[in-house]
Amino acid sequence: MTLHATRRFSLVCGLLLAAASAVQAQTHITTPKDEFGFDIGADYHLANYTQLMDYWTKLAHESNRMVLDTIGRSAEGRPMLMAIITSPENLKQLDHYKEIARKLALAKGLTDDQAHALAREGKAVVWIDGGLHATEVLGAQQLLETVYEMVSKTDPETMRFLHDDILLAVLCNPDGMELVSNWYNRQADTLKRSTSDIPVLYQKYVGHDDNRDFYMVNQPETQAMVHVMYHDWFPQIVYNHHQTGPAGTVIFTPPFRDPFNYNFDALVPLGIDLVGAAMHNRYAAEGKGGVTSRSGSSYSTWWNGGLRTTVYFHNMIGLLTEAIGNPTPITIPFVPDNELPHGDLPLPIAPQTWHFSQSIAYELTANRAVLDVASKYREDFLYNIYRMGKNSIERGSRDSWTVTPDAIAAVEKAAASDREYASSGNGRASGAKAPFGRGLPSNYFAMLHKPENRDPRGYIIPSDQPDFLSATKFVNTLIRNGVTVDRATAPFTVNGKHYPAGSYVVKTDQAFRPHILDMFEPQDYPNDFRYPGGPPIPPYDMTGWTLAYQMGVHFDRVLDGFDGPFQPYDTLFAPPAGSVEGSGAGYLLSHETNDAFIAVNELLQAKHDVYWLEQPVTVKGQHFGQGTFYIPASSSVTPMLRTMARQLGVDFVAAPSRPAVKSFKMHPVRVGLWDQYGGSIPSGWTRWLLEQYDFPYRLVFPQELDAGNLNQKFDVLIFVEGAIPSNDGGGRRGFGRQPSANEIPAEYRNRLGSVTVEKTVPQLKKFLEDGGTILTVGSSANLAYDIGLPVSNALVERKPDGTVKPLTQEQFYAPGSVLQVAVDTTQPLAAGVGTAGKVDVMFDNDPVLRLAPDADAQGLHAVAWFDSPTPLRSGWAWGQGYLDNGVAVTEAQVGKGRLVMFGPRVTFRGQPHGTFKFLFNGIYYRSGAEKQ
Repeated sequence: MTLHATRRFSLVCGLLLAAASAVQAQTHITTPKDEFGFDIGADYHLANYTQLMDYWTKLAHESNRMVLDTIGRSAEGRPMLMAIITSPENLKQLDHYKEIARKLALAKGLTDDQAHALAREGKAVVWIDGGLHATEVLGAQQLLETVYEMVSKTDPETMRFLHDDILLAVLCNPDGMELVSNWYNRQADTLKRSTSDIPVLYQKYVGHDDNRDFYMVNQPETQAMVHVMYHDWFPQIVYNHHQTGPAGTVIFTPPFRDPFNYNFDALVPLGIDLVGAAMHNRYAAEGKGGVTSRSGSSYSTWWNGGLRTTVYFHNMIGLLTEAIGNPTPITIPFVPDNELPHGDLPLPIAPQTWHFSQSIAYELTANRAVLDVASKYREDFLYNIYRMGKNSIERGSRDSWTVTPDAIAAVEKAAASDREYASSGNGRASGAKAPFGRGLPSNYFAMLHKPENRDPRGYIIPSDQPDFLSATKFVNTLIRNGVTVDRATAPFTVNGKHYPAGSYVVKTDQAFRPHILDMFEPQDYPNDFRYPGGPPIPPYDMTGWTLAYQMGVHFDRVLDGFDGPFQPYDTLFAPPAGSVEGSGAGYLLSHETNDAFIAVNELLQAKHDVYWLEQPVTVKGQHFGQGTFYIPASSSVTPMLRTMARQLGVDFVAAPSRPAVKSFKMHPVRVGLWDQYGGSIPSGWTRWLLEQYDFPYRLVFPQELDAGNLNQKFDVLIFVEGAIPSNDGGGRRGFGRQPSANEIPAEYRNRLGSVTVEKTVPQLKKFLEDGGTILTVGSSANLAYDIGLPVSNALVERKPDGTVKPLTQEQFYAPGSVLQVAVDTTQPLAAGVGTAGKVDVMFDNDPVLRLAPDADAQGLHAVAWFDSPTPLRSGWAWGQGYLDNGVAVTEAQVGKGRLVMFGPRVTFRGQPHGTFKFLFNGIYYRSGAEKQ
């Protein structure tokens, strides 16, 4: 017997002995059927989260392979459970293996030899989750079965998994699982059961966007999960389960299509390919057809922000699958193209009736494939996460460059214009691919490595910027994502520029450097079309998101190594304490800080006087812009100001007398926020945002809007993206399917209905004419057309004969990108917004208006507009020149009231802090104001 065969025989014998020992050590393991009364995957049955908690608690007591950890609380307060499953021997050393994973992931201070030694000793940490998108019920149910099998099975393969791997089984959305399962099970007649028509979002605020929050980390569930991934366990593989698969198939699995992001390490996509191949191989070996990848769906690895995508920027292998399945049997349709085998669908599947248990079986195959490849390549995965971290540290410690499509285009443009090169016969048209064996002269390669284009060694965020509190929130998002942030303990100088104490410093010589670059640097999405001159290929989610831009953070890029009086932090920063300076007739509060609105709202709710100054003032040599808040001094208000200064970090500056400028007295505002049956995700995000800044509000549904008398109930109505339909030649359009009233519980029936041009818009117009304020975001700018304001679509092609037609996607396409607009900061709606008359906005093919020549005379004026043919800051904006001179934000006088239209997504997913004040100003300015 060879040495290799001897070792293999010994391992098998050892695993069999371990299996026998484990069987003796464990008590009876309760099966799902014994616990729930049905098998997982049985038609017409779903377990809810309460049952999952009870079952996992029971299994943790019955099995010596499993422990439970509560990693956080959901938005509704439920405990978030994580089952940690491995061999009993590994469980005894759990902290040791966790520390190995941490050391390898952070890579700092390790040599290659030390890393190899730790990789040999460590265990592969594999995250497998379920239930993130709660109506995708397969994910949560398969997790129940997976945990049961991993604590009960004793076959050699399972025992090898337990020996080599540590499984982190995470139910991502407890509230959603409870809601959806209970909704499905509410019907006694199983044939009537359905997950459709759920009345509310399955995450309290954001619903489906709970998988769009992983670099911003706003929601409690996200906060809990990123702490596990980037502070606690550092899994090498993260497997995120989703539903549903592409038509005519059963499941989409990795690898993913291009483009991939230029910031993360090359070992990331290669690792995805490795694990994806293992999954496909196992499916084929088990005769399970209908497994597709790459071109089989839209998923790429470009975007940062999802559970499985943010991990790429942390040197982890992120997996996503989308599988079909429902407890109510479904049918796999006949899609002819998916019956022809090809590289992305090697084993087609025939059309057929499909049962939930079959989907569970496919999910278990995928899970075991991942655990198998993690076991077989355990040392490689452990060492590679170190190698990627080490690569990042090295790149952040020396000159390095990130090559992007714009950089390549510049080279090709230079080559095309070089007459000597073009005449040599080696030239090629810009954008054409070089033939094999031929290319550009090497001097063109140097263009990719210009000194001024190298990656930063770090970023400095000065503490004396206007909204340092939002900058602090920005660095806290980095810290939540495992980034170390330094804070200056004293003033310092870098490259001749002086910075105050308290400034933040983010150096790039860290393992998670890809994430740092992705949050500070612009994304350069490649031009991605189906064919030359053809339609664009829609990206998977966003193309540009640079968080520092969205949050309005002022920072400096430092291209050379630097140091200073810096103290590193890996815990969250509290807001720097504010102050109450001096004493006088009252206090001034700057409008430039978002958190000033928390203070204003708390003061108004406590019935203290607050005034909005409509002109700039200078007090004791300090300049305060228009919109500054003035709070008269009193014995009761001053202690409250001191408390808010300490807790919020805002500053109150004493004024010797009340400023002699035009002002108005502010009052609490009655805010109505549109929503609909089933819940609107943009409305949910707005709910969350209003609560963060202490704005009182209540939801208003279409039936109440249609009933009229709105001015008696509200001062301000907010309509987010998707609320207001367009009036296309008198036609009316609603949003989403609505169940009939007799199909749903009585408590939700008042939520049914849709905003219509015929019935709702006249009530909204009357609300405006009688003095109300309406704020619209995104497509809800349709209201301007519906009530006949003198505006038109700016994104049109004007024909020589005077006719116009909307631009096609081949002409203009700007999906999910950061653009820059000019702002008229003299207007109250723009008080405190932007710097030097500019602000970055999140834009997703949103409305852009053109005002009629006599718009001013009709009470309509632009507040923000595109003042450049190249407003793109981050992402992709094909045909961006069409935006030039288009209006992004406009305000109209309608009778006694105001209609404000925000074309860009000024509150998008709770991210663009730099444009929140547009909404806040819109709520308060003139709404319920008492003129002084």
